[in-house]
Amino acid sequence: MNPRIPVAFSTLAAKNRRLIDTHLLPVPSNQRREKGTKRAQLFIMLDAIAGAGKDIQTYLDLLSLRQKLTASNIANVDTPGYKTQDIEFQEEFRAALQGESSPRIVEARGLVVKNDGNNVSLDREARMLSETALRFNIGLALLKGEIEDIRKAIRSDS
Repeated sequence: MNPRIPVAFSTLAAKNRRLIDTHLLPVPSNQRREKGTKRAQLFIMLDAIAGAGKDIQTYLDLLSLRQKLTASNIANVDTPGYKTQDIEFQEEFRAALQGESSPRIVEARGLVVKNDGNNVSLDREARMLSETALRFNIGLALLKGEIEDIRKAIRSDS
């Protein structure tokens, strides 16, 4: 048995606590795998691929929603009475991790309302676009790192 596989898997598991409880996939009794076999460890790591990126996927989904809201805000910059929409990102991310499914869209607070009742600020929206793009790139880098950890563990078995 290659000792690097459990180390690589435990490193990955430390990043995502749910992976620690990962068990083998059910298999027919004529194809049972022992926990210590290389094949079994590879199946555990492949199972980890599905679970490792779930939190990151949630993060990216919320960023996508925020990007859509920002685009909508920019599109309505001249619409009389339009109110800037956003999400409370940190609150919604925590809620999504705890299983709550739909984020709440709220009116952005503290913005200057123009004479026509519109409160969209192009400066704020440009900043939100930049911030969201930066966060999205960070999320993709995290996901890429998770996948690369699994690839390294698989390659070390070959």
